[in-house]
Amino acid sequence: MMDRAQRAAYLEALGIDVWVPRAPSSTATVRPTESADVTPACAISASPGASDGHWDALRAEVLGCTRCGLHAGRTQGVFGVGNPRAEWMVIGEAPGAEEDRRGEPFVGRAGQLLDAMLRAIGLSRAENVYIANVLKSRPPNNRDPRPEEVAACLPYLRRQIDLVRPRVLLAVGRIAAQNLLGTDESLTRLRGRVHRFGELNTPLVVTYHPAYLLRNPADKRKAWEDLKFARSVFRQLTAGVPEDGHRS
Repeated sequence: MMDRAQRAAYLEALGIDVWVPRAPSSTATVRPTESADVTPACAISASPGASDGHWDALRAEVLGCTRCGLHAGRTQGVFGVGNPRAEWMVIGEAPGAEEDRRGEPFVGRAGQLLDAMLRAIGLSRAENVYIANVLKSRPPNNRDPRPEEVAACLPYLRRQIDLVRPRVLLAVGRIAAQNLLGTDESLTRLRGRVHRFGELNTPLVVTYHPAYLLRNPADKRKAWEDLKFARSVFRQLTAGVPEDGHRS
């Protein structure tokens, strides 16, 4: 079980204030501690989908892809990172400059914040999460993906999802959410409810992109509510309790 100090450190990195009660006295009023109620990074059940052969073939196809013009300006394709048999899958927008250089999604300050967000609910990219982007090649100057670029890359992401077969998808940011759901609704309207993705109707929860949160730290608490909501959806699924599709 995650100890209290470790939990507090992750919440602090996320920017969430944790009230620690003082020793009670005859005059002092004790403020309750906000509990993250974290499930430990427990063992995950093996997914039946992600065989090594299929996974390696898909990776090679992505890294050699020339379906759109972005391949001409990239250093390398950015396939994904994490446990390919994870029950959680996090999906972002596209690689940035550092991701393009290192070949891994969500590195740098945004990646560090994402890791803190995941650890706050007992998750880790090294153990029980798989992380990928809608686009596998970096758009110049970090511009929004163009429709033809998404159309070229989205089949790769769909195949990744089919192989991982996650219990829950977490879409971070407006671009990822809109392209996964085929909608132009705002992030504000998409947050706080369960969406469904693909033929398996995989539950999908939407939250803010870590890069956005670095620019707008006041919204970190909203992101924390999204994470707790996603965790509750996962718990209901794994407990066999049907979820109602909305945050309580």
